[in-house]
Parts: sequence; C-alpha cells; structure tokens
Amino acid sequence: MRSVVLAGGGTGGHIYPLLAFADCLRRYDPNIKITCLGTPRGLENEIIPAAGYDLRNVPAYQLPRSVNVDLLKTAPRMYRAMRATRAILDEVHAEIVVGFGGYVSVPAYLAAWRRHTPTVIHEVNVPPGVANKMGMKIGGHIALGFPAQLKVPSLAGGRVVGVPLRTSITRLDRAARRAEARAHFGLDPDRPTLFVFGASQGARQINLAMAGAAKAVTSAGFQVLHITGARQDEPVEIPTGLDAPYVTVEFLKEMELGYAAADLVLSRGGAMTCAEVAALGLPTIYVPLPFGNGEQRRNALPVVEAGGGILVDNADCVPAWIEANVIPLLGDRARLDAMSAAAAGYGRRDGDEALLSYVQEILATASSGSAA
Repeated sequence: MRSVVLAGGGTGGHIYPLLAFADCLRRYDPNIKITCLGTPRGLENEIIPAAGYDLRNVPAYQLPRSVNVDLLKTAPRMYRAMRATRAILDEVHAEIVVGFGGYVSVPAYLAAWRRHTPTVIHEVNVPPGVANKMGMKIGGHIALGFPAQLKVPSLAGGRVVGVPLRTSITRLDRAARRAEARAHFGLDPDRPTLFVFGASQGARQINLAMAGAAKAVTSAGFQVLHITGARQDEPVEIPTGLDAPYVTVEFLKEMELGYAAADLVLSRGGAMTCAEVAALGLPTIYVPLPFGNGEQRRNALPVVEAGGGILVDNADCVPAWIEANVIPLLGDRARLDAMSAAAAGYGRRDGDEALLSYVQEILATASSGSAA
C-alpha cells in the first residue's frame, strides 16, 4: 500500500478515528502517502493539518432527508463534488479509500466507485450515518466499531474491527499515571474522583445536575474533575467553599489525564466516548442526548448490559439523582472494580491495527482479482 485516502469530517467522532488510523498507517510504513479529505468549514481544518497530515478540501453537501427544493439541487452538486474528489484520487494515485462518515465521505465514496477503487466504510453508530449508508449501497466494505452492530440487518455483513483510538489512550496505564494526573489538576491524590464531561460545547443538563449536587458530592468526601464545555452563553456556576476539590476546565486536550485521574465517569454516550472508556475499563454513567435517532443510547447499551456502565435519561439527570446514585457508587470500591472489569471485557484497544489488517486484506483480494 503506497497511497491511501481517508475521508471524514465535521465532528470529532469522524475525525479522531481517522487520525488514529492515519497514525497507525504511518507507524507501519513511514513512507506511505496519506491524503485526508475534508470540507472548508469543518473542524478537520483545525485538527488534521496540526497533526501533520495533508488535508484536501472538497465541496460537500448535506444529503436531504426529505423531498424538498434541496433534493432537486443534490444531483448536480454531488456530481461537481465527485469530480473534484476524483481529481484528487487520481493525483495521489489512491489505492484505497477509507471513510469515517460526515458529508465529505459522500463524494469520496462516489469518486472511488466511479474509479473502481476499493472502499472501506468505518461505522460506529446505529443506525448508520446517512453518508456511510449511501457508501454501503454502492458496494463499500463495512468495518464496524462494536459487535452489537451486527444485529442491524444493513450492517450484518460487516467486519467488527473496533474503533481506532489515539495511542495516548490505548497505551494508557491508568493506575501508573493516577498520581501524576491528579497532581496536574490540583486534586487530592487519594480521594475517589468523578470525571464529568459532555461534548466539546458542554452538556447543559449534566452541568446543571452537577452544579446542584456539588455540595453533597464533596461533603461525602469525593472530588470532581468537570469539563464544562466552551459555551460561554451558559456558564456553569459551581458553589464555593466545598469540602473537597471540585476542578472545572472548559476544554481538555489531554483526555488521557482526565481518564487517569478518574474512578468513575459521568458523560454523554457518543461512540468515541463509549469506545475510550470501555477500552480503559472505566465505570461510566451514560446520559445520552435526548435528540436525534437515539444513537447515543444504542452506543452505550451494550457496555451497560455487560455490566460496565449505567444509563440515565437526560431528563432524570438532576441533582437528586446524582446524590442518590453517584455518591453511593463512588463509595463502593467493590462495585466500581466489578464495573471496571466488565467494561474492559467489552472494550478493545486494537481498533487501529484491526482496521489496518482489514484494509490490507481487501487490497490483497483486489490485487489478486485484477491479476486474474
């Protein structure tokens, strides 16, 4: 494999697995040509070049979910996007396209199909995203993040490879770095620690619940590390004069330090979050987003059923629930250890290498087929 094109953008859930896989490719072959596809306004413009990878922006458009005026514009828009993307595939002599979802994946899948270039579609959600669903319809090979996805008819023929994760996560020894991580945040080295976070912009319901329960949690002898998010229009007001450390940060780049500091996590149920905390064996209370098609609940449910987490509805995540459920759990070392073992048994740390093996297998099959 000399040249691979990776497509994915818009959100961290698409970009971070892409980067983890790019890092894996480069570890195995420092000379491989890696070209990433994105859109001019996507988050990928901040992240991918900073990681040292070539990012090419192409026009990409949201696929309409209903019959409207935009539907009439879709075909010419997609044709232009496909042509621009195919020109990039030709320029870099792409041997395979690996897509991680997001609107930029649509022209990538179309261009690869027209060019007869093998495509691998990495999907972590149930149901599949719109872009990946379209790629599956035109013959892409399906790589799945979680075994439970095989129960979905449209994904039943996929290969479970796991989720490519950053090596800062996969190589993390939580116990070995606990003292360092807690010192980094100014936390007590010995107190049980609750790590709270939502999405990059925060999670209002979780923030409000924790603000209301902060006094009770700290009075019980526990400490909190809380990523509040970057939304300045919804400030989080944590009470002062608490009985134990309660550290807030708007954003945390080194998530591995937060994980190392934690005994228990309270978070949303994004696919990347589920993959990371399970891989690390972190007991987690999941508060899925109440919007969309329920994918966050579906993401978290298998690890909860395995015993590694707890599900709570967004509307039920209030201070009284935190006091009645989180405080007893933080004080129950045996239960936390059992949940940790269950989460670790469900999670995996080799998603990047498993995806690489699948890609190599597809390329080998394509090469033997063309030779014949």
